[in-house]
Amino acid sequence: MIWLTWRQFRTQAGVMFAAMAVFAAALAVTGPQLADLYKAAGSSLVDRLSSSDQGLYYAGLLIVLAVPAVIGMFWGAPLIARELETGTHHLAWSQGVTRTRWLATKLGLGAVAAMTVAGLAALAVSWWSSPIDRSIDNGGATDTYFARLDPVAFAARGVVPVAHAAFAFVLGVALGLVIRRTVPAMATTFVAYIAVQFTVPMWIRSHLAAADRTIVPIAPDGAPISIQDGAKQIVAHPDVPGSWVTSQQTLDAAGEPTSVPSSFAECLHTASGPPTLPQVDGCIADLQALGYQQQVTYQPAGNFWALQWAETGLYLGLALALAGGCVWWIRRRLT
Repeated sequence: MIWLTWRQFRTQAGVMFAAMAVFAAALAVTGPQLADLYKAAGSSLVDRLSSSDQGLYYAGLLIVLAVPAVIGMFWGAPLIARELETGTHHLAWSQGVTRTRWLATKLGLGAVAAMTVAGLAALAVSWWSSPIDRSIDNGGATDTYFARLDPVAFAARGVVPVAHAAFAFVLGVALGLVIRRTVPAMATTFVAYIAVQFTVPMWIRSHLAAADRTIVPIAPDGAPISIQDGAKQIVAHPDVPGSWVTSQQTLDAAGEPTSVPSSFAECLHTASGPPTLPQVDGCIADLQALGYQQQVTYQPAGNFWALQWAETGLYLGLALALAGGCVWWIRRRLT
């Protein structure tokens, strides 16, 4: 049964592993130079990277982020759906192979392959990008590159991609088992996986580890701030390198949550054109005089691995739950 499953699966696996090997070779050639440059430049490394380095950086992000989605669509969804669509599953079941063993073999072999290819891709990209990540954690600029905790980079670093791949694969298998048609199962897998990938960083990830909070004075000479939504919202940018800011709240002089007063927008209003810098500083000084502050909630750079392991456990738990659902479905609902 294992050999038969491997024969059905080896072409997709071979293509994926070959593509990862080619990209890993490109990273291996340039990685040592990047590490040497970091030793010389430290936190200013991000200002000295070439356009080719930048291209590899973004290519690495895209590849690691795409691998689980591709696995779910092209490995997971067709694995069972194609056999159900063509009726070939009856041949295996008529030769003494139980439904549970048939499914478990396919799930097990596919999940191991999915986790392996995602792990190798994440390992290569994390190793190559580590000088850039350390540079940002030590105060390097983030105008062009992401901190490791940024939602985009986080999903392409560490061990999380392995769990993402396992989840995407089992999700594809589950949807293929239920839908029984290959192309609709592939499309549904892609949509469902992307939906989960948006949901977790927006509403769940920030709660997987204890966050830090800091109070930032709203002052002309304080932390940099951004004025948004027609001067109805203020966003502070505290000096916490490598962190991920998850929420902000304006506080009044008593330390209670409040909105930005309408007088601030009125102060910034001009008859023509944007306000001048001295005018902006004067309006901010008025807020300072009234005692307004900004509370910033963030995940510090040191929480990277705590969040990685917590999210890995979350996705592996979801994968196991889906696998259990597949076993129940094939034993109770599939004919």
